[in-house]
Amino acid sequence: MEYKTYNKLNFHSYTFCIWKEVLFSEISNLKVSYKSQSGSQYIFSTEGLYRISNHWGRVANCHWRLTPLSQFKNQNTIVGFARWADFYSNDDRSKLFFIKVDFETGEVNFYHKLNQENQEKVILRNAKETAETIKTIKKVLTQTDWAKYLKYEDLEVFRKKIVNELVYSENRFIEIKRQYL
Repeated sequence: MEYKTYNKLNFHSYTFCIWKEVLFSEISNLKVSYKSQSGSQYIFSTEGLYRISNHWGRVANCHWRLTPLSQFKNQNTIVGFARWADFYSNDDRSKLFFIKVDFETGEVNFYHKLNQENQEKVILRNAKETAETIKTIKKVLTQTDWAKYLKYEDLEVFRKKIVNELVYSENRFIEIKRQYL
């Protein structure tokens, strides 16, 4: 995949980006450059752009995740900042995403394959496969009904083993569970 350079003319078309929340005071002296039909406002700079919005995640044909300063609640207006280099090409069919799990916090997130954090061997998935795998991982981490009839000694150790198999293999959940009947 060719690395594409993003700017104010193309950042909004089929991109993946992880935005970092910033305080409103950071933009208090800046002028809004563009306002979208959905009400989001954008401030362009040479380093990147600020987005003032109450909706994040799936935005039109983009996947834009917000890393909040505190607990994020959808429909609250937040200011996010992203450098131009933080944008990556995105389409729903290509295998562009990998999943990371933080077992201490229980957080599950996906990242673009060109993300600088991608140092380890990972399994790449398309957008639909990524969403389905994350849904399954969250179920494994928070529920117990999936483990009914399976053979294991310690549920927490078993959860971690199953999640790692989901993250680092292309095996479907049903295939993984079948090993423990």
